[in-house]
Amino acid sequence: MKDVRKILLPLPSTSNAEAALIRGYNFARRFHAHLAVLHIRSDGRDIAPLAGEGLSGAMVEELMRSAEHESARTAHDVHHLFVRFVAEHKDIEVVPPHSPFPADKASISFCTLTGNPAEIIPYHARLSDFTLVPHPQSGEEVSSSETLHSVLFDSGRPVVIAPQTPTTGLIKRVCIAWNGTAEASSALRAALAWAVGAEAVRVLYCDDYQRKGPDVADVIDYLSFHDIRADTVTFAPVNKDVGKGLLAACKDFDADMLVMGAYSHSRLRQLILGGVTRHVLEHADITVLMSR
Repeated sequence: MKDVRKILLPLPSTSNAEAALIRGYNFARRFHAHLAVLHIRSDGRDIAPLAGEGLSGAMVEELMRSAEHESARTAHDVHHLFVRFVAEHKDIEVVPPHSPFPADKASISFCTLTGNPAEIIPYHARLSDFTLVPHPQSGEEVSSSETLHSVLFDSGRPVVIAPQTPTTGLIKRVCIAWNGTAEASSALRAALAWAVGAEAVRVLYCDDYQRKGPDVADVIDYLSFHDIRADTVTFAPVNKDVGKGLLAACKDFDADMLVMGAYSHSRLRQLILGGVTRHVLEHADITVLMSR
């Protein structure tokens, strides 16, 4: 992950899309990478099975027309946002999808496909260094964000969640949440791309967050092999909430990126119990890197 060359940015809609584009633009410039922007249009024909659920053929046809109209409108709005963005950022080269991109400068492309986002996006993510996603709009959407969960669970690659507020600066201060799990290890490896060039790196740990696995001293040793100097800080839950304590520790460090493993327990159990992952997704106001 030190050598980032391709970043996938799926944009389901214009919601928080500009903040994600700005974050992706900054990443592409930093790594001289290609930012592949992808919009998936829904297929109105997916509604056809509803005919077997007591709806008449005419009702299904009307639903299909309405879905197609909404899909076309959303696709137009997303593409318009992309066109306006690249017009305002002329230092990034626009190239057609699947074309060779320049190796020594940032580039960007836009592609629209039709189908099931939960299938198409992970396929593209598997051949990207990481996937950048817009921040979900609300707590309710976080728990059901099809794009976020499909990438986390089905791509085998890390996902970076852009903050809701557009951020123009580089990643300079990185917090790594460590709990000894395989998910935390995967996130740690992905974080090297940013940690190597950061001005400060801190490893955060908490007894209530720790699982079986390597302890925090081993993380410091691992980072030193990559010439990364980091300190360690123990954080405490806030009101018995580990997620609140983790975000408070990030704020104390003035971090602009949090790195963590996602869903150490099953996704279903996390959604029922709340969980650190869910709290961070709902409340973080900085860039978050997660990995499974």
